[in-house]
Amino acid sequence: MGIEKKSVIISIQSTKGDPTDNEICKKAYFKSAIKGGARGFRLAGVEDIILAKKMFPDIPVIGITKPEVIPENYKELVYITPSVEDAKSLIDAGADIIAFDATRRHNYEDILDVIKKNNKLAMADISDFEEGILANELGCDFISTTLSGYTTYSKQSDEPDFELVQKLAEKNIKVIAEGKIWEREQVKKAFNCGAYSVVIGSSVTRPWLIVERFVNYG
Repeated sequence: MGIEKKSVIISIQSTKGDPTDNEICKKAYFKSAIKGGARGFRLAGVEDIILAKKMFPDIPVIGITKPEVIPENYKELVYITPSVEDAKSLIDAGADIIAFDATRRHNYEDILDVIKKNNKLAMADISDFEEGILANELGCDFISTTLSGYTTYSKQSDEPDFELVQKLAEKNIKVIAEGKIWEREQVKKAFNCGAYSVVIGSSVTRPWLIVERFVNYG
């Protein structure tokens, strides 16, 4: 099960200690996302994937694993689906697409091989143009800008990396725009830059951050 072109995918991921880190909230998020028109989920962990597929079996799920608490030196670490065992757990849980760190810090070819052998789609989370090109050449089905700004050497910005989206799209790559998208106009711009689809997370799934934006209005 793939991703529809020009679809909006909602990343629903709670970390340990979040107010939303419980099944009731997650069910409400899944229902709300679909009611609002989302055409897919990006989820972390086996339990959430199983829950979402049980509720919405026809909605594509991008699955990842990551630590319960992200360490402070995350820019130096491979923490998104770092191993073959992680990928297998996502496959067994029913994820349709397996996303993983595809930066130059990570030898991920064994992970990609397992995904392909299990007839799943592969999403490469990259941080710069060269990583995207390599992942595409190796056979990844989607290239996501998830890690732009989240490695020590990639472009650091509070804005989505539209330049990276456009450069990859110009190579006829199915690029997924993800990261730092908070405004409707940014979604529109991502599609205008050639994004195949867009993933949105914190701007709709972390209500305390939404509140902070209004509280800190100055």
